[in-house]
Amino acid sequence: MLYLNADHIREIGIDWEKLTNVISDATAALHQNDFSQPIKPYLRYGDPKNRIIAMPAYVGGQAPLAGIKWIASFPDNIYQKKLRAHSVTILNEHDSGIPLCVINTATISGIRTAAVSGVILKKYLSSRNKDQQFTVGIIGFGPIGRMHLKMVTAILGDRANRILLYDINGVDLTEVDPALKSKIVVAESWQDCYTVADIFITCTVSSAPYVNIPPVKSSLQLNVSLRDYKVEMVSHMDVMVVDDWDEVCRQNTDIENMHKIMGLEKGDTLSIADVVCKDALQDKGDSIVMFNPMGMAVYDIAVGGHYYQEARKRNVGMVMPD
Repeated sequence: MLYLNADHIREIGIDWEKLTNVISDATAALHQNDFSQPIKPYLRYGDPKNRIIAMPAYVGGQAPLAGIKWIASFPDNIYQKKLRAHSVTILNEHDSGIPLCVINTATISGIRTAAVSGVILKKYLSSRNKDQQFTVGIIGFGPIGRMHLKMVTAILGDRANRILLYDINGVDLTEVDPALKSKIVVAESWQDCYTVADIFITCTVSSAPYVNIPPVKSSLQLNVSLRDYKVEMVSHMDVMVVDDWDEVCRQNTDIENMHKIMGLEKGDTLSIADVVCKDALQDKGDSIVMFNPMGMAVYDIAVGGHYYQEARKRNVGMVMPD
């Protein structure tokens, strides 16, 4: 069995083109019903905002795998100079159940999260003018915010003309690629980001919604942290996209509250499979698009499988005895 940690993942590196293709392939398996993914249980004890989540899944397609991610999220860790999220992913051979690999790092979860956002971003861009320049706003500049900065700048390239960052605890510019510094603006408030951003990304640990003003026309709202938008904001979104309605419409997410209070229904939304496999954004060029991803285990297993295969090719990692 192979063991990979954060150093091994860094050694392999991040190729956003390959990773978004991995997510697209896994989404095709979803669309073809070649997957298994139980609703993930939340283990809670003590402080109710803390949770440890079990995420088992099987994903088919050309590289089938089964496995589970076990991820702990303790938001107040950041005030103790500890990582908010810690996770272990176990990959099993799909036709025998034999454990193949253990990936012990939350980095893989952050890569998956940003890669899923990247798939939606690429589909959004395909419905826009190819010469259009974009202003990006990122709220929350912890590990997920930093990973999204890497993803969005890799995909946009020269089309990113300005990037505004805001974090309630301040933005550490040492975490920013020096090549991007000329485009970076540290904002004084979330409003300064939000009101000018063509692509707005929430990467916070907010427990209560605060976004209460209309977004930029034709913008993409990547609601990664899921608890940032007031329920009435649903009326400003032309297209609502979710990864999986049954997963995301629970646990006090914006989608659940929009459903309970504003009457948002599953039929009012598109799934990520609609976007990837049916090109459902293709004729939405002037629309405000909001993406709400709860996080799907099939994507964790697919991304883990990608790193497992890359590790084997490059002889990276530690082989553990049975």
